[in-house]
Amino acid sequence: MSGAQFFQDAWNSQAKWLIVLRPLSWLYRGGFLLNRKLYRCNIKKAYTAPVPVMVIGNITVGGSGKTPLLIHLVSYLQSKNIRVGVISRGYGAKGPFPTMVDLNSLPENVGDEPTLIVQSTDVPMAVGPNRQESIELLLSHYLIDLIISDDGLQHWALNRQIEWIVLDNNRGLGNEKLLPEGYLREPKSRLDQGIVIEHADHPTRSMHMHLEVAEPYLLNSSEAKAFNPQDDFYAVVGIGFPQRFYRTLERMGVQQFQCHEFADHYEYELEDLVFDDANPIITTEKDAVKILALLKQNPSFARDIWVVPVDAVLSTACYDTLHQQLAAVGIEIS
Repeated sequence: MSGAQFFQDAWNSQAKWLIVLRPLSWLYRGGFLLNRKLYRCNIKKAYTAPVPVMVIGNITVGGSGKTPLLIHLVSYLQSKNIRVGVISRGYGAKGPFPTMVDLNSLPENVGDEPTLIVQSTDVPMAVGPNRQESIELLLSHYLIDLIISDDGLQHWALNRQIEWIVLDNNRGLGNEKLLPEGYLREPKSRLDQGIVIEHADHPTRSMHMHLEVAEPYLLNSSEAKAFNPQDDFYAVVGIGFPQRFYRTLERMGVQQFQCHEFADHYEYELEDLVFDDANPIITTEKDAVKILALLKQNPSFARDIWVVPVDAVLSTACYDTLHQQLAAVGIEIS
């Protein structure tokens, strides 16, 4: 088990031993607050892009439903003829940076989430740890009305006009402690300072979303097959909160599955997909982009791999607020 997975498991279970990390959390908090103050006092300079920037992020480590939300918003804005572009840090990617993402990009070079975003929307997208360089590269290739930053809520070096904070109430805030004692990147009070999109099956806020499952599809077979939820599956996942995926499988009627969890953004090897029988694998779209790249290097791999796609479904208040925020920065949606 990797160190990242070890901590993910401890955070998700709210392990009591995490209290020994409290001094490190105090240190993290001090460094975080100092860095934010330096930007607010203009001692550190933040970059303002020549077009409006919208940040979609969260205050937790691990999955919150941010990527499906971003994909939905990009598709929605494209349908309204808004020229949208996306930037991302490209977590876990090798680069070189900054770089454009296209339909032929490999997840190992640009990251799994950017690969999925572009494959789903064909949106102009650039990745790299320096957001200014990514924006400048993006704008040198395309005419853009709005830039959406995939994550970067805590990246104070980039000024933004709109912030959406995704709060996954299915996972919650754990022990509500900052890293590394808990999985909060920022104090809970941050939720009072921005637009919060509640990801929940039973929401309490007007601005909320949930994920709707579409029909699973085969990743690696040209043969037409019907998905059978009664099969025995190997659930292979490398995401921040795998329990959400397991709940999705149960809602789909899948009852027989063995869990094989890996760290978020895990780099799969063929051995991770090899088991003693011929039972199929079932996985997420985020994992699928990496697994597909691996299968292309190993075309003889024969086991069926099913992918479960999800779509973000937003409340009416989300669209109303989006229209108002965009109008405030000069972007009108008809």
